[in-house]
Amino acid sequence: MTTETTVRTNDGVALHVTSDGEGPPVVLVAGYGATARSWVWQVEALTAAGYRAVCVDRRSHGRSDNPGHGNRLARHGKDLDEVLAALDLGEVVLVGGSMGASAVWARTDLCGTAGVRGVVSVDQTPKMVNTADWPHGFYGLTDANSGVFFAGGVPQTGRGLPPERALATYTRLTERLGDPSALGVRPAGTEALLRDHAAQDWRDVVARADVPVLMVAGRDSQYWPCEHAAAAVERTRDGRSHVLDDCGHAANLDRPEEFNAVLLAFLKEL
Repeated sequence: MTTETTVRTNDGVALHVTSDGEGPPVVLVAGYGATARSWVWQVEALTAAGYRAVCVDRRSHGRSDNPGHGNRLARHGKDLDEVLAALDLGEVVLVGGSMGASAVWARTDLCGTAGVRGVVSVDQTPKMVNTADWPHGFYGLTDANSGVFFAGGVPQTGRGLPPERALATYTRLTERLGDPSALGVRPAGTEALLRDHAAQDWRDVVARADVPVLMVAGRDSQYWPCEHAAAAVERTRDGRSHVLDDCGHAANLDRPEEFNAVLLAFLKEL
């Protein structure tokens, strides 16, 4: 049975949170435009395995407020910390998909890993801009064009899983939920959030993580090379990576059964 909670942040924003199941809590944070409901197949797998699945709608996403301020990852990280404190969950595992993973790293950068048992990043490179020392960023994004690259939203790259395969993933999710807004809706007024997302470099935060870290990548991600996952944890004390074959950026939705198996194996190790 799903329970719903509202957490009000210290700047007055109401965040919508759902919780299913009982047991060790796993907190799921979705990516840009995706809602808490997009984790539906993970919620089912986690609760069946004896975990509590807590899903957070970030500000400007899903059923949370869209206040027009706080369009930066640092604020999203702070929001996540306030959710954890308000719910008093004890030790948690944080799972972030796409930009949701960046929100997890922002929270880690600000607050450390107290109360965190492990972190899972789902197809999110820790550095979006390609540079000489990091060729694993968003396809085509460089320092030269970073100011305008996301002006029209998230661009199509022509790489990775073809559009018809991605459409099939969204169709399955829509049919499962009966709601076309669960994934892929650009939140109004969040252009600055995309720009801030693109500017971040979380490599040092990942490297300094003192809890187990799992980087999952889709081999056919439409946004960046899957090699980002292994490269991101090269210097992490307890880091590991996993690449899902025949899988695009929305790894937990493109290959839900395979992703769930990887996630549950990681949780069992903890």
